[in-house]
Amino acid sequence: MRDFVLTAVAPSAGAVEVVERKGAGHPDTICDALAEQLSRDLCRAYRERFGTILHHNVDKALLSAGRSAPAFGGGRVETPIAIYLGGRATAFAGGRDIPVAEIAIEGARRWLGEHLHALDVDRHTRIHPVIHPGSADLQGLFKRGGTDVPRANDTSIGVGYAPLSALEQLVIALDAAMAARARSDGRPAWGEDTKVMGVRIGAQVRLTISCALIGRHLPDLDAYLAEKTTIEQLAIETAAVFSFESCAVTVNAGDRPEAGEVYLTVTGTSAEAGDDGQVGRGNRINGLITPGRPMSLEAAAGKNPVTHVGKIYNVAARDIAQRVVETLPGVVRAECLLVSQIGAPISEPAVIEVRIEHPAGNVPVEAHDSAMAIAADTLAKLPARVEAFVSGDVSLY
Repeated sequence: MRDFVLTAVAPSAGAVEVVERKGAGHPDTICDALAEQLSRDLCRAYRERFGTILHHNVDKALLSAGRSAPAFGGGRVETPIAIYLGGRATAFAGGRDIPVAEIAIEGARRWLGEHLHALDVDRHTRIHPVIHPGSADLQGLFKRGGTDVPRANDTSIGVGYAPLSALEQLVIALDAAMAARARSDGRPAWGEDTKVMGVRIGAQVRLTISCALIGRHLPDLDAYLAEKTTIEQLAIETAAVFSFESCAVTVNAGDRPEAGEVYLTVTGTSAEAGDDGQVGRGNRINGLITPGRPMSLEAAAGKNPVTHVGKIYNVAARDIAQRVVETLPGVVRAECLLVSQIGAPISEPAVIEVRIEHPAGNVPVEAHDSAMAIAADTLAKLPARVEAFVSGDVSLY
């Protein structure tokens, strides 16, 4: 292992905490999801044809919102949502063409159809692949990575931390509860475009929730307001599991019912009219946006799972932090920073720093070797984790 550093961190004062999560139908999350879907589909297509994954980085996607006229009991999309899938991918190898554009369109249509229940993919979207071959130097690095330990194709960073705070757990749990209730409890008026913003001051929590409601399932304003009340009650019930002194909830805070201004949609996503999207602007790999925690600006979704450290190092850093907390006695909190160097084996970062919070206030001598062993083991297993990325078992947003 190259440079490994174990340092102590002081306990967080924790007076103010802010946590955000964007749901599956948010335009930014849609872009992340479609980029990652494309990478996974390319991996499968390359393997079917050549027995191995070829070079690609399709981590560029842009959603340009359409135009709609929502209404109680109906509504219509007047201008479709435009989705541009970009990046670099091998389109010709071994004397054979790979239909990259077709793979991109088919995968995007499939994901949209499976995850946005009120969206008519044919009528409401237009998908535009703009994917070109990669540069010769990066393709060369990828080929050199065909050995047991692939070579990093970027100089980048990965960060992670553990464990999740109570507020972070609440935000994730609430988003999951809303999605589950919409599917299993006959609430078709709840769109998948959700956002939960949690703010904690001391032991008091405020939740601001956004949920795109769907006009054709709501006959009038009273029905709309009733659904808002149900969402508020679900949030209060979910928060009750956690030990906060109080939890105030606001749903669709921008509404002005007296003026007829409410968050009504045709498709269940603001992408139909009001909000554009882009890869990397939403949730980090743990599914959260946490400005008070270490975060990477890397867009993990869509990067290849073999050599792109901007993807795999963020997952590895989280895993190392989790294992340190679970394994080392007395460790209350852990953070991990990984710095890659292009061309070096992915199992050998240029720098590894693990930071721990320990009741002793310093780093126990015996912790150094244990933490270093955890980091080395996690990094050595990265080539084997490719399968988890391709199958979708690793969550990235």
